[in-house]
Amino acid sequence: MILKFNLFGNNIEPACQYCENGKSSKDLKTVICKKRGSVEPSFSCRSYIYAPLKRIPKKPVALPSYTNQDFEL
Repeated sequence: MILKFNLFGNNIEPACQYCENGKSSKDLKTVICKKRGSVEPSFSCRSYIYAPLKRIPKKPVALPSYTNQDFEL
């Protein structure tokens, strides 16, 4: 039995920046694809293979700091 699941949800737009065939360039403005050469990170083709480990998670939101006066009535 094969279980199929996506780490970041089921509605992921195909993009070369998440493709197994692509590699980010040093300036992070283009992706070097094995099939198509230099392409935009948002581009995708028929050879797209999703690679979840290439996704960069968003930074967590900083929590506000509170003082004791905030909790007094």
